[in-house]
Order: sequence, then structure tokens, then C-alpha cells
Amino acid sequence: MTYDLAIIGGGPAGYTAAEVAGKNGLKTVLFEKKALGGVCLNEGCIPTKTLLYSAKLYQSAKDSAKYGLSIENIDFDLSKIIARKNKIVRKLIAGIKAKMAEANVEVVVGEAIGIENGEWRMENEGIGILCNNVVYHAKKLILCSGSEAAIPPIPGLKETDFQTSREVLENKELPESLLIIGGGVIGIEFATFFNTLGTKVTVVEMTDEILGGMDKEIAALLRAELTKKGIEFHLNTKVAAVQNHQIKIEKNGEKQTLEASQILLSAGRRPLIKDLKVNEWMQTENPDIYACGDITGQSMLAHTAVKEAEIAVNHLLGKNEKMSYKAIPGVVYTFPEVAGVGLTEEAAQQSGITYSIKKLPMTYSGRFVAENEMGNGLCKIIEAADGTILGVHLLGNPASELIVIAGIAIEKGMKSDELKAIVFPHPTVGEIIRESL
Repeated sequence: MTYDLAIIGGGPAGYTAAEVAGKNGLKTVLFEKKALGGVCLNEGCIPTKTLLYSAKLYQSAKDSAKYGLSIENIDFDLSKIIARKNKIVRKLIAGIKAKMAEANVEVVVGEAIGIENGEWRMENEGIGILCNNVVYHAKKLILCSGSEAAIPPIPGLKETDFQTSREVLENKELPESLLIIGGGVIGIEFATFFNTLGTKVTVVEMTDEILGGMDKEIAALLRAELTKKGIEFHLNTKVAAVQNHQIKIEKNGEKQTLEASQILLSAGRRPLIKDLKVNEWMQTENPDIYACGDITGQSMLAHTAVKEAEIAVNHLLGKNEKMSYKAIPGVVYTFPEVAGVGLTEEAAQQSGITYSIKKLPMTYSGRFVAENEMGNGLCKIIEAADGTILGVHLLGNPASELIVIAGIAIEKGMKSDELKAIVFPHPTVGEIIRESL
């Protein structure tokens, strides 16, 4: 049987592409070797946010006296937190299955490869795909096979019982101490979760600041907040070797040994297919084959994958929308939250453009003060010389929701006076963006 479109990988890019294609009348088949939803739903975005929300409620209960409330016998059950996470994942997977059925997408569970030594080959019937010993053909193909956890060549690591973000999500017992190798988004979110529940957390990061890619000033402010809560950071530090529960680190030529009951490796992710190049419509060198999501290495975020998938399917449907990466929001779901979109100050400096900085503490927002007793935060805006908004970076709840406002402004090329002309409701934390302009 020949399909109009075959999609390999059922994560955010894959299931989005399948739904859009199916609803537009394309005969579509989607291959997924594990579970629909990909890394994001099964072992990434959704599971971690579910755990973090439980931790946030636990922390709020402990802080209730600040708000005139009295809550006694505050405790948590990690096994029930994990069980709730699993229930939510199952529910959302069922939702994706329903979407595929509604869009008349055929879902095939199994590993799909090219029919000739794993290579994609054009035949009379289309592109040949082998899955479960059955050959499928498609006129067009979208690769959405995602990424995997990067495992750096640290001596002794492979002989050590370490965890990645996949295994740590199933912890039914709270580790007494946790050493996290890597201070990126995943590492810092897990640091927040375990620290909130009482684990002694240490983070080792090779660079001079956590959250590489985020605005450094905002990242440093978050690190200061997390340090107050008891998380220990070692920056500019290399993990030289690992042996059982001992981690040997080096900084400026000096060596030190740390110990932890559990090690979490969070050294980033890498695409499952290397050196894959795509154009602005997500086409590879073969115009009949597209690639979307983590596999492109452009922006390993679920919302980026969704947009890339829409661009790819719309292009093969005859539309000419091009992929833009200038306003891709990044969010860190810590307590407090961090979010940024557009240029960071460091990126603006490296580009050589003339820019200015405007910023205000989050405490300028009455709503923020009312809901974040003793809380700190910052709204930082980067402007071009003509007033065009180039970047917005936030520390403080609910940064993950507010960053959408900034993303729209940057994508549309709005100037400060244009955004300031918009009426923001009062009292809202979002007013801080308008007040900062």
C-alpha cells in the first residue's frame, strides 16, 4: 500500500504532523517504536512538570503561615506522586491516540527503517519503509525520530549505577543526597524537585553559569535563589572520574572528591541522526524527505517541534510559510520560574548591534507581591536602537505564562511604544512587561 505521507516518530513533531496531514486529507501512516508522545510526554516535559507541581504544592503548604494559614502534619508520599505522574501520562497518550483516530491516521508500533540497509530508497511506489518485516511505501516522508540523553566519556561512569532523566522519574524512594552532573534545564528542574522534598542536592556544571542559552543575569539570580534553599553549585568544574558513589571533580587545577547516594546524569541530549541539515521548509537534501523536532538539532523543545511539523506538512500541501526561530520561548519550571524569548544580552553583545536594557523588579507588580510573599524576581527587556523589542527575560512566577506576550511582540517585530499601547488588565503580574518598557 502506498501512503501520501509516512512519519517516523510519534513525539510532538510526529503526532502533530500526522494530525495536520490527516485532517487535510492525506493518507498518513505514523510509525512509533515505543509509545506515542515521545520523550516529551513519556519521560520529559509532562512527567517532570507533574512532579514539580506536587513539589510546589508541598512547598506552598510549608509556607502557608506567610499567608495567614495554619496547616499541620505536612508530608508527602513519593510513590503516590509517581503514581499520579504515570496516570497523567497514560491519560495524555490516550488523548493522542484519539486524535490520530479522528484524523484517520494509521499508527504502526515498531521500529521503521529504510528498506536497504537502513537507507531511504525511492521506488516506483515511493519511499520504501520497513517495519515489523512489512514494507510500506510513501510519496513523502517526515523524520521525527528525536534525541537521546548524551553520555559523556567520564572515566568510571559506565561502571557506576547512575540515572538519567528517564530512570529518575521512576524513583519510589527519596535519595538522601543527589549529585547532578550538568546544570542545564533538565538538571536544574530535578534539582528543584528533590531539594524541595528534602534531598541534599549538589550540581556540577562545566561552564561558568547554569542554564546555558538563557540570559546569564537571570540564570545567576535563579542560582542565588536556589542556593538559599540549600542547593550546592560547582561551576567551571569538570567531573574527572566517577567510582561508585564518589565523584572526583576538578576546578582551576584543584581536585576534590564529592559523595552522593545517587548520581543523576543530565549532560544534555543529542539527535538520533547526526549531521542532518534542513532548509526553511524543513526539507532535507532529498526534497521528498523532511525532518522535524530534536533530530534537526535546531531547538530541542517540544513547542519548536510542533511548529516545525506544521511548517513541513503545510509545505507539502502547497503553502509557503517558512520556519522562524527568532521567538522560540525557553522556560525553566523551577521555584521561581524562569522564561526567556528572543536575544539574550550575551547574544546581543556578540551580534555587535546597538541595544539598551530596561528592567524592573517583579515586586513592582502588586499582584506579584500579593501572591509571592518575600519573593524576588526580575523583568529584563532588550531593545534595539529604534525601540524594537529584541528579547525579554523573566524570573518570577508565572514567567512560563507571561513569556507568550513577549514572544508575540518579538515575532511581529513590535516596538516598545506599540506594546505599551496595549491595555493590560490590572492587577496582573503581566503588567510588569508593560511597566518595564
